[in-house]
Amino acid sequence: MLRMTGLSRAATHYSEGVMIPIASLTAQHVPDILLHLLGLSAHDRYLRFGYAATDEHIHRYVSTLNFERDEIYGIFNRNLDIVAMAHLALMKEPGREFSCEFGVSVVLSARGRGYGGRLFERAVIHARNDMVYQMYIHALSENAPMIRIARKAGATIERDGSETEAFLRLPKRDLDSRMTELVADQFAKTNYSIKEDAKRFWNFLAEVQEIRQGVKKARHQSAE
Repeated sequence: MLRMTGLSRAATHYSEGVMIPIASLTAQHVPDILLHLLGLSAHDRYLRFGYAATDEHIHRYVSTLNFERDEIYGIFNRNLDIVAMAHLALMKEPGREFSCEFGVSVVLSARGRGYGGRLFERAVIHARNDMVYQMYIHALSENAPMIRIARKAGATIERDGSETEAFLRLPKRDLDSRMTELVADQFAKTNYSIKEDAKRFWNFLAEVQEIRQGVKKARHQSAE
């Protein structure tokens, strides 16, 4: 596992000049979250959770997600399947400095697009705006992509055998960070709405086509 505490500049969610819609997930997305995590290979589950997570473990993890306290982010494809997901666990204990922990997973077909890094940047922006200035990432030492994200952000990295810890100090929130999050949220909501409408439209066309084929078949059978 791996942990962090900050970023030097406001996050932007771009990959090669293209803005990536990152949606803030709610309890209504639980079925989508389950589908995403259950679809991970045994090795990917091991990297994500730090142990050989079974279906039962994943069901238990999802059932304990606190959408009121934490932030869960997802990147959807055109079919509204989650292809990348991040969990920002916020720890706000009275008398102690606020901190957070970051975890991410990306499906095999969506690798190499920088989604993990974009989700990390999105999480950092929210943490800053929520006045959480210390981020922690706990990862397996073999989880090279996660460690690379932490190192790129300037985290202090400590290795202890099979595990690596990264600590990152986040800059204070400012107008830029608040505007960045506002724009990112609005863009993600608009993109999701468009994908929903498109999916409904194509589902409608599929149903119409199915009915037409059924009618043609019935006419053919009656003419015989």
